[in-house]
Amino acid sequence: MSPRVAILDRDLCTREKCGYQCEKVCPVNRMGEECIITEKDTGFPQISETLCIGCGLCVKRCPVNAITIINLAAEMSSPVYSYGKNSFRLYNIPLPQEGLCGVVGRNGIGKTTALNLLAGKMKPNFGDKRRSPTQEEILAELPISARRYFEAEGEGAKKVSYKPQMVDKLRDAFKGTVATLLKKMDERNAYDEAVEKFSLQKILDRKIGQLSGGELQRVSIAAAFVKKASIYYIDEPCNYLDIEERLRTSLILKEFAGGRKLMVVEHDLAILDYMSDYIYIFYGEEHGYGVASGVKNTRTGINEYMAGFLTEENIRFRDREIKFSEYSEGATSGKPKFKYVGMKKKFTGFKFSSDAGDIREGEIIGIVGKNALGKSLFVKLLAGEEKPDEGESGEFTVSYKPQYIQPEKDTLVLSLFTGEEIDQVVAEKAKRELSLMKLMDKELSKLSGGELQRVSIAHALSRKADIYLFDEPTAFLDIEQRLRFSDLLRHVISETDKSAFVVDHDIVFVDAIANRLMVFEGESSVQGHASTPMEKREGMNSFLHIAGITMRRDKDSRRPRINKPGSVLDREQKEKNEYYYSAKE
Repeated sequence: MSPRVAILDRDLCTREKCGYQCEKVCPVNRMGEECIITEKDTGFPQISETLCIGCGLCVKRCPVNAITIINLAAEMSSPVYSYGKNSFRLYNIPLPQEGLCGVVGRNGIGKTTALNLLAGKMKPNFGDKRRSPTQEEILAELPISARRYFEAEGEGAKKVSYKPQMVDKLRDAFKGTVATLLKKMDERNAYDEAVEKFSLQKILDRKIGQLSGGELQRVSIAAAFVKKASIYYIDEPCNYLDIEERLRTSLILKEFAGGRKLMVVEHDLAILDYMSDYIYIFYGEEHGYGVASGVKNTRTGINEYMAGFLTEENIRFRDREIKFSEYSEGATSGKPKFKYVGMKKKFTGFKFSSDAGDIREGEIIGIVGKNALGKSLFVKLLAGEEKPDEGESGEFTVSYKPQYIQPEKDTLVLSLFTGEEIDQVVAEKAKRELSLMKLMDKELSKLSGGELQRVSIAHALSRKADIYLFDEPTAFLDIEQRLRFSDLLRHVISETDKSAFVVDHDIVFVDAIANRLMVFEGESSVQGHASTPMEKREGMNSFLHIAGITMRRDKDSRRPRINKPGSVLDREQKEKNEYYYSAKE
């Protein structure tokens, strides 16, 4: 096959801007061959991957960055699936085994596509979008390792249960109550068990359209849980869930996987590590191509993913290793920059209070706690989006990235990064580190959830302000994007002597960025209280104690890991009241 992949982003490509310079500059075209031609049906350029010599001239001359030419990490057989000519294609496919199989990889490289193929929602087309192969043709062309799985599908012996990535679509798909949905889906007589395990008692009579993101996620997982199936696929179960809910859900799924086959895609590294029996790694190029590795044990697989090198396959798929510091981020020596007094705010059925505190120059304060305790409210009080009933937030300018992002219609990404309020030095660095250059000419309303999140956090960080407020910035980001943002945020805040408050549920991310912590306690949806900022070790130990979690560092990669409940290390740390690993282990 061709050693490269050519991708054309049709949302960006426009003849009006360039007259298709790609066709004019292509040296193969100029030699009389037809490497890049205009499709008669669509009017878009079509790039021949067979004739392409990889010179990169079309990529450089395209004024809207619509073309990507990718040299593959290794020679591979034909793709299992392709979305069309010059579009994304998937090579290899992960195969479920007994136990909980974790899937790790960047966004846009085929994890959800693989789950849809395995779940029977799509059929392999082996690189030809126009093709609809028969069951016999699929079996003949699949690798031997995958043949048995799809043979069972053809015989009708395999039934799957599938929890999709985008749970918010359930609001449009089902108009009834939570109880009605679960009873309709229940094939194992597991309704009562699911209600108890996923803590759904208080929302059974609520309509699906009235649920919060976290409630909708738990209901979606429960709906997959009650079905009777031979294989279960769960795509990103942790979105919208707080750390306690993530831990509880991972324990439920891990226990449920005993004697069953369960495959889970997840970007929370600590939770993925915690619940998985084994791992598949996806690598490739975002929106270009994706490849599934062979099966690996959990610790080895995650460490290879962080290193960017697959040992057994002898393939390097990333040019830099993702490293964790030997030390957790600690308190800064900067002087106090701003102070705020204690605040109170009451709503019908919910009351919130916070202790007084301050934030220092070059400091990032992490905000942790269960859902519905007022974390987003506290940030809104600081941002001036909400007014306290008692107290005041202080006088300072803020840049605020809210939890839920509403993109403006008919607005280009590029327009967000212009104007006097933007620090162009920071903006250029943010666009580079978060891979935004190809999104500049796209409309905000047409971005995916992950793309919109990256644009929003880059825009917030690029604005000139005293304090930066980020509410759940890692939602919809993959592991690499989360860690790149953590590096970017720490660099910008420390270098400019600015300050930031960050709300997030990814414990690895919070550990990487926070100098001090605010811990929220109380009863969800009833009352919440925010502590004054604590020293990192005290705050994390308090928070983990509430969640019932102990942590350690991996002996090789130094990444934070959650101890298995009841393990020797878990018991030892709890006896010493040391839930958080030591500064150096």
